[in-house]
Amino acid sequence: MTYKVSTGLRNQMLVTGSLRAALLNGKIRIFTGSEPASADAAETGTLLCEIDKDGAGAGFNLDTTAVDGIVAKVVADVLKGTNLATGTAGYYRHVGSADTGASSATEPRIQGRVSTSGAEMNLGSTALVSGIEQPLDEYSINLPTF
Repeated sequence: MTYKVSTGLRNQMLVTGSLRAALLNGKIRIFTGSEPASADAAETGTLLCEIDKDGAGAGFNLDTTAVDGIVAKVVADVLKGTNLATGTAGYYRHVGSADTGASSATEPRIQGRVSTSGAEMNLGSTALVSGIEQPLDEYSINLPTF
């Protein structure tokens, strides 16, 4: 599995702060189609769902503790969203709270494929239906060994 990480997130992690801080109050957006060539590129496809804490629209945060290079959502938090459209999920982006989805080399983003297995984000089904609640029971980000 290989995440695509934006230039803005890499730069922040190298100089000014943590991945957790960069994505504070962020959201996960799930789209149709193939993922863009880089996380700096503009969003493509149809936005199927926006996931955050309790589906309330206020974003979510990652835990304050990482274990073995992995940081996960806060265990007590329930991540979910209501599907905005019907379609087949192809990729997702975890974005910061102010991300507009436009091309950017400064926005913090993590991007990956969506599938039922073997992808950066695995869902029970990639067939999302408008108006149905979409839970995300588990979510974590790992940083590889350098």
